[in-house]
Amino acid sequence: MNRRAFVVTLGGAALGALGCRATPKGEVMNPNQKDASGATAAGTEVFKPIIEDALGKLMARQGGTVTPASAGQPAPKRVCFVGLENKSSEELGDFKDQIVQVIDTKINQSGVFQQISGRFVKAGLEATRLRPDQLFLPANQRTFLAAMEAQGQPFDYLLFATLTSGTTREANGTQKNYLLTLELVNLQTGTPDKESAEIRKSYRTSRW
Repeated sequence: MNRRAFVVTLGGAALGALGCRATPKGEVMNPNQKDASGATAAGTEVFKPIIEDALGKLMARQGGTVTPASAGQPAPKRVCFVGLENKSSEELGDFKDQIVQVIDTKINQSGVFQQISGRFVKAGLEATRLRPDQLFLPANQRTFLAAMEAQGQPFDYLLFATLTSGTTREANGTQKNYLLTLELVNLQTGTPDKESAEIRKSYRTSRW
């Protein structure tokens, strides 16, 4: 190869390398645009619909069917949401706090239920030194309720949320089933009401 051909080849390779360099870019999405789908883990495309499905069915079924602790008053039933327990195979990262906030907001928007502020819930758990999973015991429920009442935040229901996943492996990829389960416990009767929503998602590896 002569010198001129070598220079041209080298220059073309350098330009090609520069042309392949990734450039970060952000874009505000139109409300009508479809949510992005995570390539290796669940994201908005999974969490948004299962929250709306499970919570919508639970709230619709509970609406107007149980008398709150402050009987005789047509006040919204007060719900204490103690957080999300992640039992799936994936780390949720910043999505965990977002899921909690979305559930809080939708409870308050229902018109039938009123969500106690998460700040009071956190303070109550810290004061009693209880974990959310320990509140299934009636004695712990009474202790926690007393701590919340001391803050001026009585409630009628405890709400628990759990995210699980199941993985099916294939030769060229996997399928994951994401299940969000909500459990609403009536403190007057101790009766629980559960609702779930599921989404299946496939993950494939492209081969060049």
